[in-house]
Amino acid sequence: MRHPFKIALMATSASTVLFAGAAIAQEAPAEATQVEDIVVVGTNIRGARTTAALPVVVADREQIEATGATTGDELMRTIPQMGDVLFDSANNPQTSNSARGDVNSVNLRSLGVGNTLVLLNGRRLVQHPTSQGTSDTGTVPVLSYNSNAIPVSGLERLEVLLDGAAAIYGADAVAGVVNTVLRDNIDGLTVSARYGGAEGTQMRDTEFNLFTGKNFDRGNVSLFANYAQRTALWASDQDFTRSDDLRPLFAGYPDFADVQSLDGRSSHTPWARLSVGSRPVIRSNGVAVTNTAGAFRFQPSSFGCGVDMGGDICLSSGNHNFNTTNRDMRYDTRHETTVRPSVERLNLFLTGRYDLTDSVEAFGEVGYYSAHSRAVQPPVVNLNQIWIPASNYYNPFGPMTFADGTLNPNRLPGLSGVPAEGLPVLMTNYRFVDTGFQVVKVDNYQARLLGGLRGEWRGFNWETAVVYSEAEAKDVSPNVNMTALQKQLALSTPDAYNPFSGGCVATTSYGDCSPSSQAAIDAIIFDLRRVSRTTLTMADFKLSRGDLFQLPGGPVGMAFGVEARGETQKDDRDANLDGTFTFTDMVSGETNLSNVSAVSPNPDTSGSREVFSTYVELAVPVVSPEMNIPLVYQLDVQLAGRYEHYSDFGSVAKPKIAAAWDVVPGVRVRGSYSQGFRAPNLEQTHATEYARLASGTDYVRCEADLRAGRISNFSQCAQNTSGASLLVAGNPDLEPEESTNTSYGLVLQPSFIPERFGAFTFTIDKWRIEQEKIVGLLGAQTALALDYLNRVEGGSNPLVNRRAPTPEDILLFQGTGLTPVGEVVSINDRFINLQPQTVSGLDLAMNWSLRRTKYGTFIVNVNASKLDEFTRDPGDIVNELYAAREAGTINAGTTLPDSSQLVGQNGRPEWRLNASLTWRKGPWRAGMTSQYVSDFQQPGLLGASGDPWVVDARQTVNAYVDYEFPAETRVRLGVRDLTDEGPSLADNGYRGTVHSPWGRYWYVTATKSF
Repeated sequence: MRHPFKIALMATSASTVLFAGAAIAQEAPAEATQVEDIVVVGTNIRGARTTAALPVVVADREQIEATGATTGDELMRTIPQMGDVLFDSANNPQTSNSARGDVNSVNLRSLGVGNTLVLLNGRRLVQHPTSQGTSDTGTVPVLSYNSNAIPVSGLERLEVLLDGAAAIYGADAVAGVVNTVLRDNIDGLTVSARYGGAEGTQMRDTEFNLFTGKNFDRGNVSLFANYAQRTALWASDQDFTRSDDLRPLFAGYPDFADVQSLDGRSSHTPWARLSVGSRPVIRSNGVAVTNTAGAFRFQPSSFGCGVDMGGDICLSSGNHNFNTTNRDMRYDTRHETTVRPSVERLNLFLTGRYDLTDSVEAFGEVGYYSAHSRAVQPPVVNLNQIWIPASNYYNPFGPMTFADGTLNPNRLPGLSGVPAEGLPVLMTNYRFVDTGFQVVKVDNYQARLLGGLRGEWRGFNWETAVVYSEAEAKDVSPNVNMTALQKQLALSTPDAYNPFSGGCVATTSYGDCSPSSQAAIDAIIFDLRRVSRTTLTMADFKLSRGDLFQLPGGPVGMAFGVEARGETQKDDRDANLDGTFTFTDMVSGETNLSNVSAVSPNPDTSGSREVFSTYVELAVPVVSPEMNIPLVYQLDVQLAGRYEHYSDFGSVAKPKIAAAWDVVPGVRVRGSYSQGFRAPNLEQTHATEYARLASGTDYVRCEADLRAGRISNFSQCAQNTSGASLLVAGNPDLEPEESTNTSYGLVLQPSFIPERFGAFTFTIDKWRIEQEKIVGLLGAQTALALDYLNRVEGGSNPLVNRRAPTPEDILLFQGTGLTPVGEVVSINDRFINLQPQTVSGLDLAMNWSLRRTKYGTFIVNVNASKLDEFTRDPGDIVNELYAAREAGTINAGTTLPDSSQLVGQNGRPEWRLNASLTWRKGPWRAGMTSQYVSDFQQPGLLGASGDPWVVDARQTVNAYVDYEFPAETRVRLGVRDLTDEGPSLADNGYRGTVHSPWGRYWYVTATKSF
């Protein structure tokens, strides 16, 4: 269900104390007493009054269960302050350079992956080991905590600190902290089962949980076990995922009716792009079968015919024109593939405590998570050009006789200009459809072992623990070995690999109706492996006291701690990618560090660091109610500071101050100031040069198309940098990203409203985060736009590396006044600390609770987050491009990074809101919730007018009802997206970083306690 954080914001006394800053305790004194014993995220001082100064949201077990979330990602998406999910199967799942499998990221305030710290029981989690370049960072590798490794059904509570906390917790807590607290001290046995699924799809969820534990004289041992299975969501299940060609879905929007980019079918097809190299036109019995660039193509006869090859397939001169004539021969990558993988997940967590003495307790945790996912992706492509030897059995320009003396049955008759020994053929764009779909299998593993002691000594609470945690991900998918491929292409027998016959005449956008032999396929396919691993070793000591000394306003609390941790990361790439096995073309002699057809070369990376830190925190009660100061009923201040020393880049020290001022009872003003930092991750500092796909638009070629009249505006341009590489280098001299957080707010709990009308709490918090030295790249698109400007002005961008212009390239630029350029081969870039970023917004919440009436207990929650500002200094280069676009030097349709105001763009909607109404009486519970996400623009999808596509606002309604039968048996029936709204239409069919790719979802849960 999607009534998550509306329910996660239900103000039981615990959540209201921590979120609104004061307890609604008149009717629930027992709950309020319990809260005072909890050390919540944001402070290390037990029972500190300064908690009221912090914008903290707490969801207890009942609220979490009411969300209906089965995964950590589903739970996190219910928090309005949570931004777009950048580690997701919707983001570039077709390459092992992505973090694939059962993994999603955590991203408070949309500041970017890595800016939110995630804790488990108050201590750091190990990061998911697989890095990924996200849309915010281009191809800068970032690491995230895997939200799906959080055992949702085993949570006791979820705490979200919506404030910077580096002074207390250290690196990564720039946007805030998410603390997941697991159930412990279980006495008895509870089992539960759940089944659910999305209407109109094949996706189904099955889940089983076990909670068992035993109290004994001096302690407790508790075990939680969860097994979950989710079947795959298939692209064919829904209209918006069924095809890469989205034009029919946009047909009702006149401004986008003719936008070619909405046809996302791929130019990598079984209809290969082939050439014998520049030479005079070759003819077969007088019919031209190549152009002067040596290009030729196979296609169904319905697309035109040069030489009839039989089976309604013809060979013609020149390349396919996939933008016009041959558009319907593009490959539809959605055909028979999955949108979300099938997943099997296991979570085990064992906790224990034992009183060694009356004042010393030993405690421990053993955690284990594993997941196996299976995704079906389209067949692999050929990203690197390869020469097909002349000896290939199926080569139409092959030898007259093979080496064994047999006649070549496939050489075209009456060839001119082709020697008797034949010609090799260059293959560039191609998809190995006959090898089958890529079945991507990912195994994730995470383990945690913790042992510690805690107790009291002379009025001080102390705690010390040692933690070891590790995570590993193994990504395996079939791919094509380039050396084996060329060996198979060289054969002069029918078992040679055959790229010449094309796909299917009847279904030109998918399938291969003349596959190569199974022997040929088996010879070239291998399992591509990526194994990544992270470890976290940590030892800490914490000391706190709530009454260190007395001030007129009350006792001063203090916390002090030291921590030492070691972090490692290793990314072990396949031997065919890391330089162990390279590819040398037997025809041209050219080499490539990648021996894999569909993945750019990637070196292995590894790194480690040691961090030592110490912190101090003070809770200072400046004014108490007993002091009777007018308009200052109560004033509390939190002071904190932290020092960290990193073995690889030096030291950082950050402060924090927060205050809560109760003007009168029920009226509180609160605010905070803090500084934060995010250390560059180990891959950013240790990576040697590697390549990524440089996806972008080659605008200088678009300009040639426009001047030649082949297109009428830039929105029709399809000159993409297919197959080009972005050559990225790590930077050991990177500095940490630094930030400044400020917030202030108001909490109202009107006491003048009679108790019979319930208790009300209203909060409003204004916040602002300023970051600088953000690690990033200039990026492929910026480099291409600069090259466009430079070439229009008669120069070039030296970072953009191009092939020499071919005769076709020269023809493309003929009559345009532009100097012909070849296709982009690669773009050079390097990690650097870039310009500052500023993000600000507003959080609003309202809670009303009316408890234990004769009609039951009613709770209403509204929680909203508004982005006011999200800006980045674009830098000198981008400013130069904007000036050129405004002056008309480059086309107005040139897409540039609009960093002046990013609110309402891509994954940053201006508003997110959750509202809920829940009711319970006796054995009955019921609720209705609504989740709203405002519209946002997609600047990368422009209509004919030049205006961007607007992804519509989305509001869903969720509901549930449950009943507790005798003998502690409870059954719940729930539905998410009751009205079947589904995700809003976007450039990929839907925006997976913001919306889930399904509509109405039903589930039923049964729980039994013994």
